[in-house]
Amino acid sequence: MSNFAIHSIQSAPDGSKASLRALEEVFGFVPNIAGAMAESPVLLKGFIGLFQNVHSGTFTEAEIQVLLLTNAVTNRCSWAVAFHTHLALKQGVAEADVEAIRARRIPANARYGGLATAARALIEHRGSVDAADLTPFFAAGYSAAQLIEAIGVVAASTITNYVGNVARPPLEDSFQANAWR
Repeated sequence: MSNFAIHSIQSAPDGSKASLRALEEVFGFVPNIAGAMAESPVLLKGFIGLFQNVHSGTFTEAEIQVLLLTNAVTNRCSWAVAFHTHLALKQGVAEADVEAIRARRIPANARYGGLATAARALIEHRGSVDAADLTPFFAAGYSAAQLIEAIGVVAASTITNYVGNVARPPLEDSFQANAWR
């Protein structure tokens, strides 16, 4: 049995209710991972602000999903892998590229490969990357500013991945087809 509640808007602490409502507007439901985060209004509010910022930067939604899926796999967060698999496919990322990321391989799409390689290196090396780690990213046409922006995406996903790994929220039925172990 888990020590962590999965809150609804109604059961959440007052300080988390507005953030959960904002996520419900984006997704049409409150993801279980957000229900777990709601236990801490401080964390949830910080996550929402970062989430909104990374989704309004220079990366397309498909590119963001490639980053988020790579991060979830690298951090071994089963809930987030299933969720971001669903969203990546919905954003038009090729099934073969999604499967490559889930298997810890490089996607065939050069831009997605550059993103995945950089994201994995940032996480695995805790930011201490070298030029070889970043060559595919820059070769794919991304800029230094976008690398810094990608760090923001890594930060946002680290929050969800760590909460997912600690709280182990149940995977929603709509994501079961993309379950990952």
